[in-house]
Parts: sequence; structure tokens; C-alpha cells
Amino acid sequence: MIEVSRRELKYLLTLEEVYTLKQKLAAVMQPDFYGGQEGYRVRSLYFDSLFDTDFEDKVAGYDNRQKVRIRIYGASDAVIKLELKEKAGVNQRKRSLLLHRQEAERMIQGDYSFLMERPEPMAHRLYPFLVTRSYRPKCIVEYDRVAFFREENDIRVTFDMGLKATEASFDLFNEHLMLYPVADPSEVTMEVKYNGFLYSYIKQIIKKANRMQISNSKYCRARQISKRGRR
Repeated sequence: MIEVSRRELKYLLTLEEVYTLKQKLAAVMQPDFYGGQEGYRVRSLYFDSLFDTDFEDKVAGYDNRQKVRIRIYGASDAVIKLELKEKAGVNQRKRSLLLHRQEAERMIQGDYSFLMERPEPMAHRLYPFLVTRSYRPKCIVEYDRVAFFREENDIRVTFDMGLKATEASFDLFNEHLMLYPVADPSEVTMEVKYNGFLYSYIKQIIKKANRMQISNSKYCRARQISKRGRR
């Protein structure tokens, strides 16, 4: 099991702002191991309860809430993560299990029984949670990400763009999955994640964007058809 606890800030940027920030961050941070300066594609399948509790909690602005998703990169099954992301105030906690493709496909069909066969405590906690609340797949979200990091304080700055989604298919590993645009092509979301505190020199770079923090849920935006644009 992989566990990460940290703070998370979000900002909405223009492409021009991103170009400048990327250049400055590259001078003091390392590009992500997997994507380098060019970045990589993220695809997530989100699950929610029978009454869309996670969606409704986010829309209502509750401080304590969670998300359950399966995350892959591109359409590849090389790395498959089952993630439970929990928010308590300004703090985020993310726990991840690495899955085999067969396990992921069982989850897509609503079969979570394999979790009880896993040794991780997180798996044993998730099984009754998913079953008693009737969690099922709700939508797939996909976007391109460029990321920078520093090992100290587990600092990550990411730029997400090209947000697309579908509520019509849960075929997670389909290379030709039909997706519709959720955001304007010029829109970029910057996420700043860190433990403890953010170094002042990185904070000064981020401030150059001169933007207010936002609450920008990719999952809620992806539900724009079934939820009639509520986010």
C-alpha cells in the first residue's frame, strides 16, 4: 500500500501563464520521472455510491469527504492504482493499492470480493465500504499532466490540461475510448501539493501567476451530463 498525506492548492491558469511558470519551476525543481518535460496522460475511473454521496458532498462544500477511483496512465495496464482520496479541511490523504488488470476489470463489473483476499488493511476496509454503499463506476476522466517535484516536503507542482470525460462507457483500457471535452482547450489547472510547508522560493514563483485559489473537481465537472452541469 502507498500512503500520501499533504496539503493541496489549486489555481486556474492560462496557457501563457503556464509557459512562464514551467520555465521558472524547471530551474528549481525536477521534472516527473515518468513524463519528463513533455508530461503524460492520466485516465481515472471514478466510483460513487447509489445516491452519488461523494459528488453531493463535494458540491455542498463539506470539509470531510472522499473519492474512490482506479487510475492508469494512457490506456496502459502497466500501472493500475486503486485510490482512496480523503479530505479533512485543508489536508489530503491518499492511499493506493496496485491492482492487476483482472482485479480492475472485476471492480468495473461491481465485484469487489477480491479485496478480502488481499493482505492490505486498506483492502479490508474498502470492501464493506464499497458494498454497503453500493458503489459503482460513474465516469472516466482523462487529461494531460506535466509535473515537477522536490523530494523535500514531498512538494509537487502539476499542470493539468485537455480535460475530457465520458459517463457513457467504463471501458477503462480502451485506446479508442470516445471522450467529450469538459474544459476549454486553453484552460490549465495548476495543483500545488506539499507536506509541512512550501519553500519560499517556490511560493514566490507560484505567486507570479497572481491567481486566487479555486475548488476545481475534475470528477464533478465530468458528471456535467448526468448532473446537468452542477459542480
